Amino acid sequence: MLSKQTIEHFEDLLCEKVIKIRTLSGGDINEVYLLITQVRKLVVKLNRVSMFLGMFEAEAKGLEELRKANIFTIPKVLHYGKYSDDAFLLLEYIRSGNQVEDFWSLFGEQLAILHQNSRPYFGFESDNYIGSLPQYNTESHSAVDFYIAQRLSPQFILAEKKGFSFHNLDSFYKSIESEIPNEASSLIHGDLWNGNFMIDHNGFPCLIDPAIAFAPREMDITMMHLFGGFNQELFEVYQDIFPLVENWEERIAIWQLYYLLVHLNLFGSSYLKQVHSIIKRYS
Repeated sequence: MLSKQTIEHFEDLLCEKVIKIRTLSGGDINEVYLLITQVRKLVVKLNRVSMFLGMFEAEAKGLEELRKANIFTIPKVLHYGKYSDDAFLLLEYIRSGNQVEDFWSLFGEQLAILHQNSRPYFGFESDNYIGSLPQYNTESHSAVDFYIAQRLSPQFILAEKKGFSFHNLDSFYKSIESEIPNEASSLIHGDLWNGNFMIDHNGFPCLIDPAIAFAPREMDITMMHLFGGFNQELFEVYQDIFPLVENWEERIAIWQLYYLLVHLNLFGSSYLKQVHSIIKRYS
């Protein structure tokens, strides 16, 4: 719970009096609260400083990078830091609404435009998190090198430390080298499942909780297919604006492997069969 001292600290930062506090859903990692001040509503996310070093700084950088692109509605970062034993992130409150009639078409158009933001390398200026797990963004100069070294390998290493075993990884890595297209990097959300977007008060798509990088854009697309919740119209419009490289649907499992490994490391063995199946398919 928010202590009186922590609330006073926020009041000092904001130069505003907090008059009401409400608990919001924050998942398994953070405590999340709605702060109502004399002039506005804000969201604050809290966790223990010792648990996830730099998590909120990384999230703030990700949100600001997405805001700079000026495409989707993105919550504005107000402050982040630590107070006592708590790390915190203060964000603009985005009021939810009902989606506009062409919501899914708009979403597809905006995602295609976002993905056209590129850099001459794969990675990001700093590491960040996906869920509660570290995500590495050391600069790479090919999609294959980035995906294997910065995404798959760290997750396999972590899974092995947790007692899971894998075979033929060298053969698997060699096999996918010829499958991954030689595209430029794209600015991706990085964790784009259906719980990480909302509908803002204007009825437009709003992205939250990013795990961004300049990375292969098919990662976003295939994550969206992993758990569903996105209308097919979105993907049709995306394809019209920024067509994916031929046979992208045959590569879905390659990219989804990363997210399945993340879930294996976070939630346990129920994801192991899918992981083994993908490795076997490409080994």
